[in-house]
Amino acid sequence: MGAGHSGSSILGVALGNCADFFYAGEVEEWLAKSGNARWGGTERTAFWSEVREQVHGADELVGADVNRWVERSSALLRFDKWPARARLRPRYGRVAEELLLAIARAAHAGHVVDTSHFPLRARELRQLPGIDLYILLLVRDPQAVVESNVRNISEHEVAERRFRILTMNGNLWLTYLLSVIVFLTHPRERRLFVRHEEFIADPEGILRQILDKVGSRAPVPDLGSLQIHAPIQGNRLLGSDVIAVKRSTPGTPRWSLLTALLDVWRPVFARLRPAATAARPPSSRPGGGA
Repeated sequence: MGAGHSGSSILGVALGNCADFFYAGEVEEWLAKSGNARWGGTERTAFWSEVREQVHGADELVGADVNRWVERSSALLRFDKWPARARLRPRYGRVAEELLLAIARAAHAGHVVDTSHFPLRARELRQLPGIDLYILLLVRDPQAVVESNVRNISEHEVAERRFRILTMNGNLWLTYLLSVIVFLTHPRERRLFVRHEEFIADPEGILRQILDKVGSRAPVPDLGSLQIHAPIQGNRLLGSDVIAVKRSTPGTPRWSLLTALLDVWRPVFARLRPAATAARPPSSRPGGGA
């Protein structure tokens, strides 16, 4: 769960390279795209074709309505769509369960990594009897999230940039509110809070903590050569065949006063447990030496 542009694709790829794990990408896009992956290629096309053959009753749900009225956080604000949402949920649940189980079978994996983000989707999935759901709440510095969403807007398009910043902050606030609620109401033994900045500072350590959380003894993969495999949707880096993750420190994003004023989540996130933590070099610990 969490906001888009928070680093879920790279975390998903890393997990998908662990034994018995498969990174499926943003699985909520499966219905919207009629089961077709964003990128082509023989392996991906064959994989999602095999999955599609195992999922029944999905044709009547294909399109964007399920995503808008069942999964997206803004669905709760559309009171006029609540009846449609109630009608969709039972069929949605059956198809969602069939889909995830079909992905697991096609990938010969016991763990499917879904980076769909939406907390309302996570709430629906945890009610499915065939799914043992573990939740990662992934967050990133809100200034970086907002800047990533407006980066391609020209400096001359002032009105568009301000509108996008305002909209993004509203979406971020609602997403975090629902994510915290879903996180805290999920069983403690099947949830974990992760900061993107912690992951890139100590990717091996954070991955080990995630694997331990789900009871996996799989070794941490070679982060210098991660295979993409066949995710259906996600960051454009997934169009590559191989990527690498290296320890790094985040850059300084462009600062927004509005984002700073609306960032009430920092003290809330600081109290969420259990949380994955990066190993610190001795010099960065209180009282540590050089």
